[in-house]
Amino acid sequence: MRLGINLLCASGHVGPEQYSLFELAEEAGFDHVELPMLSGGPQDYARAAARLDKVGLSRGCTAITHPDADPTRADPAIREAGRAHLAWILDCAEALGAETVGGPFHAPIGEFSGAGPTEEELARGAEAHHQMADEAQRRGMLLALEPLNRFETHFLNTAEQARAYVERVDHPAFGIMYDTFHAHIEEKDQLAAIAHLGEAIHVLHVSENDRGVPGTGQVDFPAILHAVKATGFDGPVVVEAFGSGLPDLAAATRVWRPLFPDLETLFRDGAQAIRSAMEPA
Repeated sequence: MRLGINLLCASGHVGPEQYSLFELAEEAGFDHVELPMLSGGPQDYARAAARLDKVGLSRGCTAITHPDADPTRADPAIREAGRAHLAWILDCAEALGAETVGGPFHAPIGEFSGAGPTEEELARGAEAHHQMADEAQRRGMLLALEPLNRFETHFLNTAEQARAYVERVDHPAFGIMYDTFHAHIEEKDQLAAIAHLGEAIHVLHVSENDRGVPGTGQVDFPAILHAVKATGFDGPVVVEAFGSGLPDLAAATRVWRPLFPDLETLFRDGAQAIRSAMEPA
């Protein structure tokens, strides 16, 4: 398992002014970085790839959908825009040299219907994601769709729902991004949830219960990592933490206070905590 960090802790778009984070990640002990894919184009991610190649870090990405580009919607125009957005994600991910495409690229964050997902929404999403998985496989990438907690989406919340959706999409390149923060809210037993997902886990997000520095809160990371390893998982283990320094992200994730003193502390302490948790019991 390689250890990575999601750079959404620093910026919604990693451009040249943030490239020094790649060196910081490598110095802190990370093998891998995950870039947010929220804006820009393939040329931007190709430039990031060239710098990452020099540093020697592997990489993945995380992406979302938007209210006007939602592959699960009944409106044909919005649904088609959603499919086009999924294609844009893959173009950018390929330019980055991403191994995995993760995140909640199912339904827009913070958009609710007042009920759980309908059969029609699930069917439309699965059709779009199967098509996306076909293309991802052709380009040598794996998909890792992320269930979110009930306060962020109604589409996928639990491991049980996620496993059923993987079976519905039915494609070897399609799997799940398991996030310990969301699971801390939604699951009664994280170890049972991980066992239920099994080989469907393509990326593991290690995120503390308050989204701060891993190892400073309630999540039992050694138990989580041992349970994931028992499934045969050997993919990226990615530290995810959010701060209050990015207004748009703070509003979306409801982070109103600093959850780490600075990025260097987050990188170094987060890497140390998860490396320690990876050690045999």
